[in-house]
Amino acid sequence: MNIIRKPFRYSYSSVIYYLIGITVLVNLAQRLFPQISYYLAMYPPLVIYKGWVWQFITYMFAHDPRGFSHILFNMLGLFIFGIQVERRMGSKEFVLYYLVTGALAGVISFAVYYLTGISPFLLGASGALFAVELAFAAFFPDAIIYIWGIIPLRAPVMVLGFTALELFFSVTGTQRGVAHLTHLSGFAMGWLYLLIRFGINPWRAFRGR
Repeated sequence: MNIIRKPFRYSYSSVIYYLIGITVLVNLAQRLFPQISYYLAMYPPLVIYKGWVWQFITYMFAHDPRGFSHILFNMLGLFIFGIQVERRMGSKEFVLYYLVTGALAGVISFAVYYLTGISPFLLGASGALFAVELAFAAFFPDAIIYIWGIIPLRAPVMVLGFTALELFFSVTGTQRGVAHLTHLSGFAMGWLYLLIRFGINPWRAFRGR
């Protein structure tokens, strides 16, 4: 068996709650000690000149400490979609998927920011969350999601719709201050992970093939 596709022995331990708990604790620490965001957020000059490569992982657990909406919506989305994806994948696979897609989304963002000379502080789980939402839609293409609790959409329609919006915002430069590139990168890395690791083509899964 190809080692890339060799599955972990299935186990389910509700690791999603640990990921959410760690993220909440990190955000609390950011509020109590604001200077630690400097070490946790992904900032290209620090990665290049100080070698702080851990930021490709830690940025996923750090969120804007100036409000609650950033972490609230990310963790709510992770809870809603992550539980089902973890049950489908197994806990070990889910952790690997979450960390790999999130880290690679950070690496792609870093590369683009470096080449363009833009140096924002990147933080948040949104890149990995987009990958989780993609996996949910690929595993459960007939699931119905109620947007704002009232608009029913099939999971693939929701994911592709959100991705199209992110692409539009990224190209037009609207909604500044939001890491649209990282969201799109998370979606792309999730797509590749599902294709390479599971042999699942999300587009075919969306179409029921």
